[in-house]
Amino acid sequence: MTTSANGRRRPPTIHDVAREAGVSRGTVSRFLNGGHYVSPAARRSVEAAIRKTGYVVNRHARSLSTGRSDSVAFLLTEPQEKFFEDPNFNVLLRGCTERLAQHDIPLLLMLAESDDDRRRLTRYITSGHVDGVLLLSNHSGDPVAAELHDAGIPLVVCGKPIGLGSKVSYVAAADREGAQEMVRHLLTGGRRRIGMVTGPLDMPGGPDRLAGYRDVLAEAGLPYDPALVVEGDFRRSGGERAARRLLAQAPDMDAVFVASDLMALGVVNVLQQAGRSVPGDITVGGFDDSPAATAIAPALTTMRQPFDRISAEMVRMLLAQIAGEDTAGVILPTELVVRDSA
Repeated sequence: MTTSANGRRRPPTIHDVAREAGVSRGTVSRFLNGGHYVSPAARRSVEAAIRKTGYVVNRHARSLSTGRSDSVAFLLTEPQEKFFEDPNFNVLLRGCTERLAQHDIPLLLMLAESDDDRRRLTRYITSGHVDGVLLLSNHSGDPVAAELHDAGIPLVVCGKPIGLGSKVSYVAAADREGAQEMVRHLLTGGRRRIGMVTGPLDMPGGPDRLAGYRDVLAEAGLPYDPALVVEGDFRRSGGERAARRLLAQAPDMDAVFVASDLMALGVVNVLQQAGRSVPGDITVGGFDDSPAATAIAPALTTMRQPFDRISAEMVRMLLAQIAGEDTAGVILPTELVVRDSA
């Protein structure tokens, strides 16, 4: 704080920073708006002056001059309870928040459960209240991604969006390849009647993980049996329901690939209640390597998604779009993590 002519204390201004740093006000302004045409020495002086004076950017004033809000939305089009249940969303939220904090940009969490929620949040976003959107859990047929793209809102989707072609930028794990590696691992253990609990087939990851499962059955010369495949919903309760159906439809099943760790918790619980030992009678493989993977006994063999890299790439691509650059899709590799369940 500094003292004004009438003796009252006032917050430091850009002029105070410039005076302390020994540079022009224009140099400080360029530093605060991205650092273009600011020498390394001037940058260091301005950073030191900001720390010494305690200067804080007036976001309202800057938004008026730049036309930007200096904030980003983290939009999840799912029921609120799913956000709190699924650990993947929290990991991605934390990663994106930390990355944006490095650029002094706050992240606004938005949950859109109903069609009314989606319409309301779409209006809010397209009215200029945020500079861009990180979209989670996009469903096929959900108009949000297309509407935001058509409105010119910078947008990056987590997962390969279905039905949007190359219109929308995205960051995804290698879902098909990861599923292939998991099913090959289950086959290596001598299992031949391998079931699968898919993710929702209208969401990123759902169809590709199922395709990877079918790929490896075909290369191993094993028939595809629809009785061995049940669609899940990426929730623990959905995994429980799917496991009961699989046991009823294919009681000779000796392995199961589950398209998320959270669903795998439910699958293992039902198998054990039915008197099937894991991994003795039935081996179980998951997907994600979320905290859920080590929350059960036996610990879950799974495919690790690189959530830190996914968060970092989503933020990098969104900031590039906000700056006027074109971006495309990025697919990151998964990694097999072998534990006790398979």
